[in-house]
Amino acid sequence: MQLTILPSYNIDKSKWDECLYSSTMPFIYASSAYLDNMADNWSGIVGDDYALIMPIPWRKKFGINYTYSVAFVQQLGLFGKRVSDDNVKACMKLMLNNFKYGDYSFNHLNEINNAKTSNNYVLSLASDYKATSLFYSDKLKSDLKKAVHQAFEYSDAPTEDAIKYFNELYGARIPNVTPADYSNLYTFCILKQEEKNLIVRKVSQAKDILAINLLIKDANRLYNLLSCTLPKGRNVFAGHFLYDSLIKEFSRTGLVFDFEGSDIPGVAHFYKSFGAINQSYAKIHFNRLPYFLRLFKR
Repeated sequence: MQLTILPSYNIDKSKWDECLYSSTMPFIYASSAYLDNMADNWSGIVGDDYALIMPIPWRKKFGINYTYSVAFVQQLGLFGKRVSDDNVKACMKLMLNNFKYGDYSFNHLNEINNAKTSNNYVLSLASDYKATSLFYSDKLKSDLKKAVHQAFEYSDAPTEDAIKYFNELYGARIPNVTPADYSNLYTFCILKQEEKNLIVRKVSQAKDILAINLLIKDANRLYNLLSCTLPKGRNVFAGHFLYDSLIKEFSRTGLVFDFEGSDIPGVAHFYKSFGAINQSYAKIHFNRLPYFLRLFKR
């Protein structure tokens, strides 16, 4: 297979997206619109006239191009209708030959040997709510029974509120996410809102917001991009109630609820309590810089 790396401005975005959305795992993160909005720069490996595609976000420092993990992008990797292990290896080799340093996350269908893996919990929303909730853990069912007595209100919320609360609650823990990243996300969310593919929901009580989630929808998935439970909502299980309400709202849609993580044990346990399964994916870090620069970047 003939493989070529192209800068984003030379990529046929129509063919790129057609390949992505006809692939076995069409993650929105690899769409041209998402990458154009969220990545500082990106290039793409293209195989056989867009039969295969692999996006590569990159930055430049000290004259060296390096790959990096884009804020609010979980999985990338190789996409196509038929992706073999040899295809994945060939594309990874081409990336490593062109970028000497960086981080990269493949999607969960790409087999990468000796790579670190991260958790990603997903839940099918093909069944009705009653059938789906049968698989909730006993602890979750008990917590939800307590939550329903709180007179919560489940409703729409503004995009800017979800971004604001997420930044306030978690910004200090993720300093690599910059104000520009939040601005880029907001711009992309407005595009999705115009398409009616943005979902922002909150749980409130007496006009106080207790929990808020922002999700992006495509033809296959609900991506749980931002999830916040405010301090006053934690002891009354407002976050539990919010997730349960989202699952109830989108049951029987055939979508997959993508929890977007997590490697934090407590969060992973919470996601599993909804009956979600883990679709782990591979992440690599590589350093093939000249010796003196390798020491500097270690």
